[in-house]
Amino acid sequence: MISPQEVLNAASKKKNENYKFRRFLKNHADEKELDELFLKLHNELFNDYDCSKCRNCCKLFHAEIPLTEIERDAQYLGMTTDNFIKKYLQKDEYGIEYITKNKPCDFFVDNQCLLGECKPKSCANFPHTNQPERLWSLLGFMENVSICPVAYEICERLKQEYNFK
Repeated sequence: MISPQEVLNAASKKKNENYKFRRFLKNHADEKELDELFLKLHNELFNDYDCSKCRNCCKLFHAEIPLTEIERDAQYLGMTTDNFIKKYLQKDEYGIEYITKNKPCDFFVDNQCLLGECKPKSCANFPHTNQPERLWSLLGFMENVSICPVAYEICERLKQEYNFK
């Protein structure tokens, strides 16, 4: 498996190839079969992978905090909702959802998430390779390939499965 430090550089070298592969999948992949392959590879690779040795997602993204989770997260940190929002959050570029103010994520401290078990679902599910309907989210997946070593490996193995050259 590629190291967390090498994944961005390696994915950058394959960026054009990966986007051609995305187009190939959009035009040729069976949705159900693709979801099954993603899930199989996700389970196989994450079974032996320790995300705590990487945390690229925490370092390179703003965490998205759904409105429905803000009160719970504030309570977990022993704060009022207003203070939680003021200290950690800002509206996204569309002014709709809340995201953390900074990158690395404001909750990423000492290689741990301050929110512990209250970690946002979008963070807990990253890189979303075990979610259904992968055919319709390949653009996001291709972006994750440059961040997550497991996503990178899944992409490479999918190319092999589909005999993509």
